[in-house]
This record gives sequence, C-alpha cells and structure tokens, in this order.
Amino acid sequence: MSRPAALAAKILFSTCLGLAALSALLLLSSKSYSQSTPRRSALLGGQTTIFNTTRNAFAQPAPGLERMQELFFFVGNSFFNQNWVTAPASTTARDGLGPLFNARSCASCHFKDGRGRPPEFDGEAPTGFLVRLGLRDRDLTWASLPEPKYGGQFQDTALEEIADEGDLILRYEYVHGEFADGTRYELRKPRIRFENLAYGEMHPEVLTSARVGSQLIGLGLLEAIPEARLTALADPNDADKNGISGRPNYVWDKISNRQVIGRFGWKANQPSILQQAATAFHGDLGITTSIFPQQNCSPVQDACQAAIHGGEPEITDDDLLKVVLYLSSLAVPAQRDFEDESVQRGERIFNDIGCASCHVDTHETGIHPFIAALSRQTIHPFTDLLLHDMGEGLADNRDDFQATGSEWRTPPLWGIGMIEVVNRHTYYLHDGRARNLTEAILWHGGEAEYSRDAFKELPAEERQALIAFLQSL
Repeated sequence: MSRPAALAAKILFSTCLGLAALSALLLLSSKSYSQSTPRRSALLGGQTTIFNTTRNAFAQPAPGLERMQELFFFVGNSFFNQNWVTAPASTTARDGLGPLFNARSCASCHFKDGRGRPPEFDGEAPTGFLVRLGLRDRDLTWASLPEPKYGGQFQDTALEEIADEGDLILRYEYVHGEFADGTRYELRKPRIRFENLAYGEMHPEVLTSARVGSQLIGLGLLEAIPEARLTALADPNDADKNGISGRPNYVWDKISNRQVIGRFGWKANQPSILQQAATAFHGDLGITTSIFPQQNCSPVQDACQAAIHGGEPEITDDDLLKVVLYLSSLAVPAQRDFEDESVQRGERIFNDIGCASCHVDTHETGIHPFIAALSRQTIHPFTDLLLHDMGEGLADNRDDFQATGSEWRTPPLWGIGMIEVVNRHTYYLHDGRARNLTEAILWHGGEAEYSRDAFKELPAEERQALIAFLQSL
C-alpha cells in the first residue's frame, strides 16, 4: 500500500471511531450552555464556541472533544509550535528543517494561531509573509507550473551550507481618496522585487503573489460544511442578476487522486486541512510528508537536493494527523458586545449594503469525519468559501487551479475583531496591505464594488457602526 493510501486508511479508521461516538457527544454538546446562553448568533462556532477574550483566544480546543482527541490536540500543538531543527539531530521527531525554508515552525507564520503580517521596516524578518511564484502554463491537474529555478514559493532562508534564494524587497505605493462626507483616506499597495538571486534570473513571465498566514480558528467546522451547501450558494453566471457570481474552485486532491472542491487558502486552492498542512510543511518549512515525499528543491539547486534529510518522510503520518486534529479543533471565540446598539446597527448596515451576499452568516455543518463534536452545528463564519472577482485593485494576475488572477475566496470573518488582541497588529487582506478594517473594505472591487461604494457614501457614524460590528466578531 502506498503512503498516501495508508494515510487515507488511517483517516477512514478515525472516521469510524468518530461516527460511533456521534450520538452521545451530540447529546452532551446540547447541554453545554444553560438558560443564560446569549442569542444564537453570538455563538459563532455553535456549541463548540468558547468565551475567551485573552491573547490566547485562538489557541483553545473546541468543547466536546473525546479524551484521546484532547491528548492528541496538545501533541499536535507541540508539533505546530516548536521549532524544527537541522538533520541529523538527537530530536529525531523534529529534525529535517529545510534545506530551503521560510519559517522554522508553523507558529512562525500563524503566531498564537492567528494572522501573519508583512515586514514593517527594511531588514525586518517576515512574520508569516511570503511570495508565491508561478507561470501561466498548467500541468495535467490544472495547477500553475512553478518558476523553473525557484519553484512555487520564494524561500529567503536556508541551512548554513546552502545558498538561500535571495532577498525579498517590499515597498508600497499610496493611493488617496475621500468619503462622500469629505473625510480623506490613504491606501497602500505592495510592490515586490527580488535582489541577490542565488540561482540566476527568474523566468521573464514569472507571476508573483504576496501572502500572509491566515488565522486558524474553526477550520474543522468549515471542512464539515456539506459540499451541497457551497454549490447551492454558487451563481457562476449571475443568474439572479445581483452582480454576485461566486463559484467553487475545483482543485487536485493528492489523497483521492481526483479533482474536488477547494475550501482552504486565499484562493480556495486546498481541498482539506490535511493537504493544506502537508503543503505548508513542505513549502514553508521544507519538511517532507507521505503526501509530498521529495525535498522542495528545484532542478538547478544541487546543494539543496544533496542535503541530509531527517527521515523518509520527515514527519510521520501519525504525527501529521495529530497536527491535522489540532488544526481541525481550534475553537471559535464568541461574538462580543452583541447587545451593543452600535454593533447591532452595524450588522444591519452590513446586510443592507450587500456585504452578506458573499460573507454569508449562517451554515449548518454535516457529519465531521473524525471529530463528532463538530457535527450538526449551526455556525456563523460569515463566508461562502467561494471565489469572487475582487477587481483589478486586488488582482495578483496569478491563476490558481480554476481561480483567476482577480478571484479570491471569501475569507471567514469570525475572529477578525480579535486580531489586534492576539497578534498585536491590524493588517488585513491576503497580503496584509490594509492597515485597518476600513482600508480592507475600501480595497474591495469587482463584485464587491457596490458594497464598497455604498460604504463610502455612509455618514461617519454609520461607518463606525459597521466597523464596530466587525470588531465584535
């Protein structure tokens, strides 16, 4: 049996265990909240919602996990947070870093399970910020071909005896405008260039896309939303003529070896938490898995290919699955200040100007394959997980499976108001260009142009109410 097939078998075994305990756990979870439970919309993660407003709000396990799952949650947490080291090492379970990499741990990009940010000054090491590379040509799975010398992701860090790929330089252009009431604003747009390239010039038609690590709460709940729900929300030809034409991204699943609907990543280019985690280990840390068993080296990077590895694979299937369980069961904090008049007013404005057309409030999860506590939950992530054309202002012009260069997945909004508490910054959007929520809204274009323009027409008090609502999530 191949390694991917063996991994799939382990998942199937976990599925059987989860289904066996489903009825009992659903009965328990229904009793998790007393008569003092706030209105349902405040429970963003359903019965798995937690009430935590500290800096560790994103790092808590969902209520209702089985005892063994709780143990594996903390084992997965250790693999997620601890630095990987160069092979060979005495810590054989965590050696194999690199040879080329962007980070030494998963938490480097998702500090406290939150959001990364771009560098704030010249010479600052990136904190969950990287640049994807690619060409317009596709392979047989419809994935974009990597840049021939530098692969699919620029890696500016390497082991001591290996040359890193070069230096990443980030600069901003500034765009100015004003609201209808005359209040002025400034937006910034990143410009990327590479210097001191170690392996020769890049392909003249290389496409680049800057990304920051996204927050990780509620991933298991999103994975449990039935596919039929997502396809029912899709309207690729805008049949209802409302200007919104969301559509799924269909991507290649390396476990099942077929095309499936994408849910994760900024362009919904990953089909599952498992493949998302394996991709991050491979591309960000240089750690091989049974899904990606080869070192992440291009054909011209000889020293990279010859480097000592930390095992085959460098993280075992069992340990990878513990990380997947950890990522799947990170709890969603409850909405805050939900009874505040300004917050409620902001929610009405959010709906009135069309934000909810893409940031869909409510979903029902189906049967989660191995965490019964996540099954049959009414959740409020404020996303449809679909692709939407966001206009030229946000376009990276880099296709990703069926996503075009101007299409992005609707990001969930739950937890967005806790980013400043958890991560000590307020940088938003896929590349962190927006320095606050107002700037994030103003960058919306394409299908969201109507909502953006309506926001610009609002009086200052109503704009503040809308922001207050978002900050409550």
